[in-house]
Amino acid sequence: MKILFLTFYFEPDLCAGSFRNTPLFKEILNNLREDDFLHVITTQPNRYSSFKSKAAAVETGKNYCIERITLPTHKSGFIDQAKAFYVYYVNVLKLTHQNNYDLVFASSSRLFTAFLGKIIAQKQGAKLYLDIRDIFVDTISDIINNIIIQVPLKLILSAVEKYTFSNANHINLVSEDFKWYFSKYSKPSYSFFTNGIDDEFVNYNQVASEKSIEKNQIIITYAGNIGSGQGLEKIIPNAAILLGPEYIFRIIGDGGKKSALVDKITEFSLPNVEVINPVSRSELFNYYQESDFLFLHLNNLEAFKKVLPSKVFEYAAFNKPIIAGVSGYSQKFIQSNLDNYILFEPTNAEDFVAKLLVFKVKDCDRSSFVEKFSRKNIIKKMSESILNC
Repeated sequence: MKILFLTFYFEPDLCAGSFRNTPLFKEILNNLREDDFLHVITTQPNRYSSFKSKAAAVETGKNYCIERITLPTHKSGFIDQAKAFYVYYVNVLKLTHQNNYDLVFASSSRLFTAFLGKIIAQKQGAKLYLDIRDIFVDTISDIINNIIIQVPLKLILSAVEKYTFSNANHINLVSEDFKWYFSKYSKPSYSFFTNGIDDEFVNYNQVASEKSIEKNQIIITYAGNIGSGQGLEKIIPNAAILLGPEYIFRIIGDGGKKSALVDKITEFSLPNVEVINPVSRSELFNYYQESDFLFLHLNNLEAFKKVLPSKVFEYAAFNKPIIAGVSGYSQKFIQSNLDNYILFEPTNAEDFVAKLLVFKVKDCDRSSFVEKFSRKNIIKKMSESILNC
C-alpha cells in the first residue's frame, strides 16, 4: 500500500497543523507493513514570517519520504496565502505525477489542501481520507464584509467544497459541532478525532518548579496566531486600559492582524501589553509557567461558534486559570470538561474585566482531562482509522 500524506504545515513549523500532523505521521509510520510506503508532501516552515527555521528539503527512510516545498515569503494575508498555496499546489502535482497511490490523506484547515487531495485521489482512483480542521466557506463569509467580493467568492468556494467533500471515503472533523454543517454530504463516513495535548506539555508541567515567581504584576499570556479569527486587536487594548498597570498582557505570536494590534497599543500608549515574536516550545513553556492566567479569544463571528481551538487543549496541560472569550461549541466544551476558568462574551472588554476582578483563583487538577485528550491516544486511534480506510 502506498499512502500520500498532504499537510501544509509540518515540523519544525510552529502551529496547530504541524503539532497535529507530525505525530500522526510518526504513528502511521510505526504501523506500516514492510511493503507499505508513506509519502509526505509539506512545506518549509512558513506559518510566521518572524519565525525562521530551515528543514531538509527531502528526508527519506526505509518506507517513507518527506518532501518540503519552499514557499515565497508571506505575512499571512489572504492574497499572500493564496500565492503561497498556489506554489504548493503546482509543486505537489509535479511531485505526484509519476506516482501511484492507494490512499490519499489530506489535513486541511483552509479547504484547498483537501481540494488538492481530492484531485489526486480522483485522478489515480485512490481512496480519500480528509482531516478537516475548519469550515473555510463559513469562515471566509464572515471575515469578508464586502458583498461584491463575498457573494461570488462564496459561490466559487461552495462549488470547490462540494466537489471535495461529496465523494470522499472518510472525513474526520476536529469539532463535533461541524457535523451539522457536513450532514449534507452523506456519502463519506465520519469520525471526530479532536486536537489533543502533547506529551511534552504534560511532561514539562510535571517537572516544572512550583515555587512562586516574585513579580509586581499579574501576567495574562496569549500564545498563537494573531489573525482575524482571534480578534485580539478588538479586546486586548481595551482590557489593558481598564485593568491598568497591575496587569500585564503578554502576546506571543505573529499573524495578519499583528500590525493592527501593535498600532492600537501604540495609539493608547499601553506599557502593560508586550508583543513577543513566536518562540520555541521550550521557551513557551517558561512563559506559561510564569503566567497567572492563560488567555484565549475568538472573534465574535457566527462561524467561530462551531470551532474548538487547539489552544484549549494546550492550556489545559498547565494547571493555570484559563480566560476564554468564546461562544457556541467552545464555550460548552470548556464548561463540560474543565474547571478554574473565566468565560466572557467575545470582544466585550467590560465583561472580561468585570469577571476577572471578582474571580477567585483555586487549585485544580486536570489530570483526567489530560488523560482523556492525550494527543498520543487520539493519534493512535486516528492512525488506525486512516489505515483501515
